[in-house]
Amino acid sequence: MSGELLVPGQRPGERAAAGGATAVAHPNIALIKYWGKRDERLFLPWTDSLSMTLDIFPTTTRVRLDAAAERDAVTLNGAPAHGEALRRVTAFLDLVRERAGLRQRAVVESENTVPTGAGLASSASGFAALAVAAAAAYGLGLDATGLSRLARRGSGSASRSVFGGFAVWHAGDASGTDAEADLGSYAEPVPTAELDPALVVAVLDAGPKEVSSRTAMRRTVDTSPLYRPWARSSGEDLTGMRAALLRGDLAAVGEIAERNALGMHATMLAARPAVRYLSPATLTVLDSVLQLRRDGVAAYATMDAGPNVKVLCARADAQRVAGLVRAAAPGRAVHIAGPGPGARLTGEGE
Repeated sequence: MSGELLVPGQRPGERAAAGGATAVAHPNIALIKYWGKRDERLFLPWTDSLSMTLDIFPTTTRVRLDAAAERDAVTLNGAPAHGEALRRVTAFLDLVRERAGLRQRAVVESENTVPTGAGLASSASGFAALAVAAAAAYGLGLDATGLSRLARRGSGSASRSVFGGFAVWHAGDASGTDAEADLGSYAEPVPTAELDPALVVAVLDAGPKEVSSRTAMRRTVDTSPLYRPWARSSGEDLTGMRAALLRGDLAAVGEIAERNALGMHATMLAARPAVRYLSPATLTVLDSVLQLRRDGVAAYATMDAGPNVKVLCARADAQRVAGLVRAAAPGRAVHIAGPGPGARLTGEGE
């Protein structure tokens, strides 16, 4: 996926008509984690990361320009956005306007089907959809790499949701200028052998987190004695996972993903003060994953900044894995996801 993202019927190289555009994007789950920014203004990470875009929990976002408006109007799931959510969207639109050389304010309507702020990558799908829709509405004509760079400025992990399947987000060179660093930090698809993976997603707590990812990230980088050793080992994990994907070794992919996630949470527990997202229900589900492996099922857990657990397994084993996870976490929602598509325009513009 290296060319422009086109509205149905749009010719390659032709910009989408400015005025209005609608885009859909899906969340991604990092198997090699992004945790920690070296530049908070440009959203540049300390480490590379690798993820799988899901085929569930889409975000649909419509952006329409309004020349008469004095400020942006943003609604999220039918309710007016306010506070930090509104600030982040407006700041992102300011960046798009600056690049487009336009001043018109926008009406943004976003429908998000993934719980927000619960460690389920809602910001990844949200800002990937916003980047694709806003770039089209303001006539930027970006290719997929440019859209990935743009989406990164709203939420780092959104850079990966521009692409379907497996994607790697490059941290870029930390020694260059700001412009060079910005150009060097983007996501791109990862080549794989034949795989048929599934992620079993256990939503143990859909509520917003007590400590935001942004705050937890900053505290971990600044105070945890385990952060830098984990960051170094994460680079080794990425090399190993890319090799495992190329040879189609799903068990190796899962083993690396699980140790990378547990290491990330260890850095948080060592922060001053500690950040603990893992709940008693999280630990119970992790124990159930260990039991699955004892029973001969290649199942491996990963967790983002929250208590919810995702279990990587072969699609053929997904129902069995989901059943055991449901038994370990009665009353909680459990979903089965496969690799999903990249962000795209829907053709439902103005």
